[in-house]
Amino acid sequence: MKLWKRAAAAIKDQKSLLAVGFSRRASYRNTDLEAAIIKATSHDDSSVDYSNAQRVYKWIKASPLNLKTLVHALSSRVNHTRSWIVALKSLMLLHGVISCKVPSVVGEIRRLPFDLSDFSDGHSSLSRTWGFNIFVRAYFAFLNSYSSFTADQISRTRANLRSDKVDSVKQQLDRIQKLQSLLDLILQIRPIADNMKRALILEAMDCIVLESINIYGRICSGIIKILPAAGKTDAARSLKIVNKATSQGEDLAMYFEFCKGFGVSNARDTPQFVTIPMAEVEAMEKMVKSVEKDEQKQEEEVVEEEEKAIVLLEKPRLQTIITDKWETFEDDEYCFSEKAIQEYHQDPLPLVVSNQPVCYTMPDLITF
Repeated sequence: MKLWKRAAAAIKDQKSLLAVGFSRRASYRNTDLEAAIIKATSHDDSSVDYSNAQRVYKWIKASPLNLKTLVHALSSRVNHTRSWIVALKSLMLLHGVISCKVPSVVGEIRRLPFDLSDFSDGHSSLSRTWGFNIFVRAYFAFLNSYSSFTADQISRTRANLRSDKVDSVKQQLDRIQKLQSLLDLILQIRPIADNMKRALILEAMDCIVLESINIYGRICSGIIKILPAAGKTDAARSLKIVNKATSQGEDLAMYFEFCKGFGVSNARDTPQFVTIPMAEVEAMEKMVKSVEKDEQKQEEEVVEEEEKAIVLLEKPRLQTIITDKWETFEDDEYCFSEKAIQEYHQDPLPLVVSNQPVCYTMPDLITF
């Protein structure tokens, strides 16, 4: 059965090569480059065709125009395949292109030209390929983010060169945190099924191990560079990054142990990473504590000021006052004066007695 599958896979590769040879010529197509891409991403899981992979890298470095051919050929091949072997080789090939350090090439790729986030091999049962499917998806998730990050860094570098500027502390911290996110993604790439000890998986893990060393080294170098320049406003964030880097160093050491036990050649010797000076870390911790004390003091002062500003309004109480001193008004003085009393006795007002009800005419309040 294995021989039959390999023969069928070889026939598919030959058909693809014939299709390239008889395809219509176009300005964006390079048939020699397309043929090298097909050979470098063949269905053979026993080996990797490094010679054709190197040919692809040379074509890309020779002219940025060949990038269109690469994108067209790889996306077409990946979108039409259901083989985890072709998918994984395509990722490895594109990983090499991104790592070639050619700004005109890497700056244009950004997101990968295909989507393998939901990849599933269609040539074998799921019980035999589920581990390979997860491996391909994890590799794609990392490489897609890594490609976008690399392109953004190239664009920022170009902009800084044009304006003679350097990245601020905040921008450098942002870059370190993105690298830490990439390291989290790359540590998820590992064979987890019993049937995954294949030559192609080992080759892919060699690439992954080297890339993990590269990313963690950039994280530590960035931290060492930024710590002396970080002020009080960035102290808490810087310390958080340092603590995460320490934790990731432990995770990376465990990852190397796993890869070493699996048989990955590049993981035989655990590398000596750049260590973060403890004096810088302790100074950052003191700075964070100082900032926290200042913030707490400010909060207490604000609360105290608010308490002082609160005015309590009490409802006045009604009290009964007993006094023998009466305050007289002008009308009262006239009514109770002796002159007024004498006038009343001389000409008293008539007393009106009647059985008829007294009617009062109410004033017209509307027309008044």
